[in-house]
Amino acid sequence: MAAAPARTLTVAITGASGVLLARTLLRALDADARVARVYLVPSDASLRVLAEELNVHGRNNLVERLLGSPSEKMLLHTPADIGAPIASGSYPTDGMIVLPCSMGTLASIAHGTAETLIARAADVCLKEQRALLLCVRETPFNKIHLRNMSIAADAGAVIFPVIPAFYNHPVSMEDMAQHYVQRVLARIGLPQPQAYQWPGNEE
Repeated sequence: MAAAPARTLTVAITGASGVLLARTLLRALDADARVARVYLVPSDASLRVLAEELNVHGRNNLVERLLGSPSEKMLLHTPADIGAPIASGSYPTDGMIVLPCSMGTLASIAHGTAETLIARAADVCLKEQRALLLCVRETPFNKIHLRNMSIAADAGAVIFPVIPAFYNHPVSMEDMAQHYVQRVLARIGLPQPQAYQWPGNEE
């Protein structure tokens, strides 16, 4: 049986809390031999959150600082780079993950504004019927947030809220991040062999 073709994905980081999850996701994708290319697009607001939560400052060498080492498979783009390959539906990718997804980014995707590379790349995924996971992070949700989630879901996006699980008995934030990211990767077709699976009550 022929091996499955290597995957090309887009990852966007936006200005919501939870960038530990984004770093965990990027490290998992970098280590996954099934992934050949990752287009990384951090929003301007995400840089502030990265500095606050991970003490990672600025765009220079951002990939290396998030991964802990250089990566040949990850390409960094600014949100203003609307000429990037992922801005066109003619460029083949296998989907996009927005983690974390701010309510502002959700709104721009739900209403098709396409004013940044993040919104445009998401719009491309929707129009080409490719996987789009929006890992929304806010609490509580107001009616505008809920309507925008419904609009995005109706258009084909998967709303994947940043909600931790406890049935796997996490002992650290890293455990919670790993479990959440493993769920995200399974949803986009990259199940992780070490992921926790609920055993159920077998007779």
